[in-house]
Amino acid sequence: MNPIKPSSQLAFPRTLLRTRRTMMWSEILKLALGSFHTGKLSFALTSLGMVIGTASVILVVTIGLTGRQFVSDQIQKIGTNEIELEYGGNGTAGARSADYNGYLTREDEMAVDAQLPGVLYSSPVLEMHDHISFGGGSVKDMLVLGVSPQYQSIRNLLVLNGRFFDDMDETAQTKCAVVTETFARAKYGSSEAAVGREFKISGLPYTIIGVFKQSVSDFGASEIADETVLIPYSVGRYFMGTGEVKQIYFSMRSMADVPYATKEIKRIVRARHDPNFVYQTQDLRAVLSMAATVSNIITMVLVLGAVITLAVGGVGIMNIMLANVRARVREIGIRKSMGATYREIKLQFLSEAIIISLAGGVVGCFVGLALPLSVRMFTSYTIPINLWSVIIALATATLVGVIFGTIPATRAARMDPVESLKCE
Repeated sequence: MNPIKPSSQLAFPRTLLRTRRTMMWSEILKLALGSFHTGKLSFALTSLGMVIGTASVILVVTIGLTGRQFVSDQIQKIGTNEIELEYGGNGTAGARSADYNGYLTREDEMAVDAQLPGVLYSSPVLEMHDHISFGGGSVKDMLVLGVSPQYQSIRNLLVLNGRFFDDMDETAQTKCAVVTETFARAKYGSSEAAVGREFKISGLPYTIIGVFKQSVSDFGASEIADETVLIPYSVGRYFMGTGEVKQIYFSMRSMADVPYATKEIKRIVRARHDPNFVYQTQDLRAVLSMAATVSNIITMVLVLGAVITLAVGGVGIMNIMLANVRARVREIGIRKSMGATYREIKLQFLSEAIIISLAGGVVGCFVGLALPLSVRMFTSYTIPINLWSVIIALATATLVGVIFGTIPATRAARMDPVESLKCE
């Protein structure tokens, strides 16, 4: 029966093994750093490819995130919580498409507001094309929209000068108007000069109380044209002689309410009209989703280009390491004759490749982060920085060093020490 060995005797070989491994890694790193010291220029030039590739990865991800945020912000300004309800005609075969009995009314808007608690703002849109006369006898056919005061919040309109008409103007049927910036400049020279001026619609005088513009370009998707006049809905209804409209806009409290509200708005309105009439709803959810998809595709394509750049840098690392192996054949032979194992030689050259690649990756990260940080510091723009891009870039740089350094390291480790010592 074998005697039980003291725990101190069992622990000694393990401690010795750990010390041996620590000394091995310390020696390998020392030799790798020493080889860089003797070839500083080749080391710097080889790392340059990794610097460019890593910086490209970070910049590409940053550009992709910035583009996605910009598009999202633009669509948000148009109104992602907005739902447009429109009369689509009579669905009965052979019936007239423009059956006025099916047109929407202000009562439909109020019914939706009362039954759907998620509605934040709502406004009918009464569209008219009328002759507008200015001082000097000039007359022009222009687009006039009769809307409620809440239309400003729904469309995110920016009032540049003056004010938007309010509930008091709506109730009192005040003959006031808010005009586009383009209209003000074309007719009065500037936005400031337009406020307080008068023009006539169908012979009745209107006072301009404000000048507005859309907070973001909607690429022609809005009913607002370059030269548009907004007047209170109650006044527009007086001119039209009817309260029937083709469009009503609703703004929900959050985007999460939009899918449910879209169905409920249709249901409420259909219950108030003949079932043969068709009503359509539109929102910007599909546009937002499509914009995110396009942004992701563009980012992936750009990332692929950056990865190709990293691969080219990896080829450069492999070439310089193969040249190092050929130039250091005698060194390899001496180390093997002194007891260096296959594993130690391989780890030495593999460590050199990883250090070259990782050093270029670290510098590339600083270069890639410098641009967005500079923009943040010296301008009012905020460019999003994703720390995952830095982690991915460094991990990729390390992986490139491992992949492209394996072949030179394996070739060095397989050399015959006798043949290596014969080389001068």
